[in-house]
This record gives sequence, C-alpha cells and structure tokens, in this order.
Amino acid sequence: MLNQKTILVTGGTGSLGKVLVRRLLSSELGMPRKIIVFSRDEAKQHEMRISYMNKYAATDEVIFRNFQRLLEFRIGDVRDFHSIAQALHGVDVVFNAAALKQVPTCEYFPYQAVMTNIGGPENIVRAIQELNLPVQTVVGVSTDKACKPVNVMGMTKSLQERIFIQANMRCPQTRFICVRYGNVLASRGSVIPLFHDQIRNGGPVTITTSDMTRFLLSLDQAVDTIFAAYKDANRGETYIPRVPSARVIDIAKALIGDRPIKTVFTGIRPGEKLHEILISEEECFRSVDRGRYYAIRPMLPELNEGIEYTAALQAEFSSANNVMLPSEAVDMLHHYHLLLDDDPEEDGELLR
Repeated sequence: MLNQKTILVTGGTGSLGKVLVRRLLSSELGMPRKIIVFSRDEAKQHEMRISYMNKYAATDEVIFRNFQRLLEFRIGDVRDFHSIAQALHGVDVVFNAAALKQVPTCEYFPYQAVMTNIGGPENIVRAIQELNLPVQTVVGVSTDKACKPVNVMGMTKSLQERIFIQANMRCPQTRFICVRYGNVLASRGSVIPLFHDQIRNGGPVTITTSDMTRFLLSLDQAVDTIFAAYKDANRGETYIPRVPSARVIDIAKALIGDRPIKTVFTGIRPGEKLHEILISEEECFRSVDRGRYYAIRPMLPELNEGIEYTAALQAEFSSANNVMLPSEAVDMLHHYHLLLDDDPEEDGELLR
C-alpha cells in the first residue's frame, strides 16, 4: 500500500503526527521510500529526532533502522504556499495533521485558526493543481467538532473537509479523502493530562458539567482510522470510527479513584458543546457501513455518479448515545495505562 511511497506528514511533530510517523516507520503498510515530517516548530523537530536516537533497543530495532534511513525533517508552515509547495515535490501521499485545535484558543484568535485550518488545506490543493504535481492521495484529518459546528475550531475544520472533498474535481488525478473522529486519549491539550496535573497537585479537578459526554479513542485508533481510509476510502469519502463515548465526570472519578480530591463544576467553556456528534442527521443518509467504520459519501453529485449505496444510519451518531458505564470507563483507562500510579515517574508513556 505504501511500499516505496514518499509520504508527507504535515503537523508531524504533534501528538497524532508522532504516532503516525512511528507507525509508518514500522512499515505495517509497506516500506516507504521517504517520510517527510513537516512542521514549523524546530524545537519539536529536534526533540523528535533525539527521541528516536535515544530509543535504540531490541524492540525498537526496526523502527530505529528505518528512522535513520527514511525520515526527513523539514521546517515549514502550511499557511505559506511556497513552503508547502516545495515540500510537495516528489510526494506520493499526504497526511494533513497540521491544525490549530484548542477550542478556546481558536475562539480568541479565530483568524489564526482560519489561516491554518482552511488556508493550509487550500494551499495543499492549490499547489497540486497549479504545479500539476502527481500526488496520489491526500488524507485530511478532521474532528467531531466539524459536524454541526458551534465553535471556530469546528467551523474551520468543517471547511477543511469541504475544500479537500471538492478538490477531487479540481485535481482529478489525486484522491482526496478525510477522517473525522472524537477526543484522543492523552493527546497534548486534551482533558486527561489536565486531570492528571490537577490530581498530582492535590486538586481540585475541574469539570464543566455533570452531563457532558465525549467520544474517546486512543492515538493508535486514530491512526488505524487514517490507515483504513487510505486503504479503502473512495474519492471524497470521510471515514468515521465506531468508537464509544463516556461522561467526562466518569473519566474524572476513575482517575481520582480513592484519593481525597474534590471536583469543581466550572460551566461549559466558550465554544463547547454538551455532546459531540460524529455524523449529523443530514449526513446519516449518505453514510455507508465499512465494518469498524462508517464512510460518509460526498454531498457533490459529480462525485457520486455511478455509485449506489444503502444508508447505514437512520439517526445522528452522537456521544449522548451508547455511553459507557463508569466501570467500563475505568477498564478503558486501565487498558491504555492512563490510571495514575502513586509514583508519577511510573505513569504511562502515553502522556510524554
């Protein structure tokens, strides 16, 4: 699938980008020719490079050897047309993980979100179109907040999806597809590391409201979704993982355990929803069953010509439905090694 491909990962030093690059280096989809880590933060690139150099061990041998041979770090910004256009030369596959993703930050600096989350994807498409670059596939990474968006982050991500989907018409030689998923466990800026810090400092643990629910998946499940879309998605489709949801208060209580730590309700932050939605009522009639995933067919009729499908859903896919029991939330956190030990030095590597 990715054998002898040159791959560009924008936002490659972020939480998702790092796990995606590690999985690519393991050659589970074939041995790439080159993996380009594209981001604007030189410190994170240096840290990522050093982390690979320091992780040499028997279990890391294949990844370490591939890192030395395959990985290229490139400073640049998807906002800058010339830097992304230069990085795209010779590339076969693009995974666009570059984003401004913190909901409150995007509310306070909305145009910064526009430039990265909308302007960046447009620059990728424009470079492929205007320079006639033979890129085979572009995968846009989106979020549940793009579905029926109420905040700037979701609005900009929703437009990213539309830019990439319509790009199938602008660049017919390239397949543009998207993935959309919920909250990633232990990713940078997510709620679990925040709860961990609050617990280590003796509390209180801050919770917005007792009813709030969120879809939850691990970083590896996010990459699984990206790989599944790359392998099987048709042009213009958006892949959605079938993942569980949980009440945020149950996550907090599971992490607190028997510790004498208080919880405080702070109210919903600017731009937040009570429940997230992965597939809306309008989209459910364009959603098809793909095993562990749903695929949303594109809205544009030109991308649906000659394709017949049966709707897989009759109602929206909301985090308010099929919520995990508190005991199931504990089991999930235990499975991903996210329950705090008494010694913080022994806490799971997922958080670092």
